[in-house]
Amino acid sequence: MYGHRQDDTLYIMTYTLNSGIKGTVPLSNQQIQEWLECYRIGKKFVTEIGKEYFGLHAELVADFKVHNQYSSYQEVIIPIQQPDTGLKELSQAYKSTETLIKVDCKCGTSYVTESPIKRTKWYCTKCREIVFLDSKKGMVDTSRGKAHYMTNKYFVERETTGV
Repeated sequence: MYGHRQDDTLYIMTYTLNSGIKGTVPLSNQQIQEWLECYRIGKKFVTEIGKEYFGLHAELVADFKVHNQYSSYQEVIIPIQQPDTGLKELSQAYKSTETLIKVDCKCGTSYVTESPIKRTKWYCTKCREIVFLDSKKGMVDTSRGKAHYMTNKYFVERETTGV
C-alpha cells in the first residue's frame, strides 16, 4: 500500500526482522494503520516518508512496536536541551587563542585569516606558495585587528632553533 497523506505527528516504529536485524522508521497515524493492515494479511508495506520511499515485507518482520507520546522510548529520542551559555563560553575560549594572520603574497593575493596557533609559515590560498612570518615587521593593523604579517614578496629572515 502507498501512503500519500502525511500527518504532522510522526511516531517511531521499531521492528525486528526474522534475521535479527533491528530497524526504526517514523510513521504518521495513517501510515501506522496501513502497516497494521499489511502485517495482518502478510503483504508488502511501501510508503513515502518525506521525499523517500520506505518498504518492508510484513512476512519478514518477527515483531514490531509503535512508540507514541506515552512510551518511555519517547524520552530517549527527545534531545536534551543544553543552555547556550556553555557553548558560548567554549566558543569564546577557542576564539581567544586564535591568532590573526595577514597574508601578502607575490601572486597579488592579500587577505587576513585565523590560525589556532602562531605559525612561522603558511600557504597562500590562491597560488599555494609558502609565505613566511616577518617577525621584524611585527604586528600589523587590519580591519579585524592586529595580525602577524606573512609574505613571500621579499626574503624573510627565519627564526632558527638551537639544537
